[in-house]
Amino acid sequence: MNTMVRKFALLAALVALSFSGASSAETPKSVTGAATITVTAIAKKDAAPPRVAKDDVQLSVNKERKQPAGWSKGDPLALAILIDDSLGSNAASQWNDLKQFIMAQPPNTAIAVAYASNSSALVAQDFTTDHALAAKALRIPRGELGAGSSPYLAVIDWLKRWPATGGRRSLLLVSSGIDSFRGNWGPFYPDVDTAVTDAQRGNVNIWSIYLPGASRRGRSFALANLGQNNLSKMTDETGGETYFLGTSAPVSIKPYLDEIQLHLGNQYLLTFAGDSGEKGKFVTMRLKTELQGVQLSHANNAYIAPSR
Repeated sequence: MNTMVRKFALLAALVALSFSGASSAETPKSVTGAATITVTAIAKKDAAPPRVAKDDVQLSVNKERKQPAGWSKGDPLALAILIDDSLGSNAASQWNDLKQFIMAQPPNTAIAVAYASNSSALVAQDFTTDHALAAKALRIPRGELGAGSSPYLAVIDWLKRWPATGGRRSLLLVSSGIDSFRGNWGPFYPDVDTAVTDAQRGNVNIWSIYLPGASRRGRSFALANLGQNNLSKMTDETGGETYFLGTSAPVSIKPYLDEIQLHLGNQYLLTFAGDSGEKGKFVTMRLKTELQGVQLSHANNAYIAPSR
């Protein structure tokens, strides 16, 4: 992509985002003047954690202790799988494990599949509880055809079009994390914070699995490391996790998918009240539990819906 074309593409993408409201991911149906956030209970040594009760949780909002208004387990899950089209075609050798992961989800889990291409999320299968139908949407990544794209802009694009499903929401991104559209930014790409903010507003946990890109840039150690750092920032701040083994492709992604499956099966919806005014606002929150060997993972900020 020559310099003039690249500048034009950047300008067009930024204009599109400004009109589409890239920072306005649709918020799930919630009580006005209240926040809803997904909390993952994690035990040591990859074991299943014990059930966590409301009384086991200590909540702080903006460093002040607060009483949770609601704490529930087993809410339906909307799970989006976003595959970076700039991955090498050999990534498809992992799709049997990904298909098994899709088929193993509970019957009430709605699954969608999309591809990050040209900085957009191209939906191959919208949310459906027909897991076999979702699994059929997996295809070989297009490799070089995805060059010049940003997985983070694709995440933003899909978040702003996500239906108000309510309940728990998670997005699994399979990507190198390299932003070919923005170029060699560092240490973090400029759209990562926007993706985090949109995910937090919509209560979406983002998980990611690193696989190398198809191009020569995708095999660069420095760029691969940069991509992994950006993926980790995005997932950590939204209550998810990034999985990788160095900068090469793992033999199998099944262990990563098994761990994600374990985490998705031990999630809770926490709600708490707050004064947000007419526009809504973000607050910093912290959760602790005295249950031995249990850690609570969640987004570092919660969005309180506008008071009406």
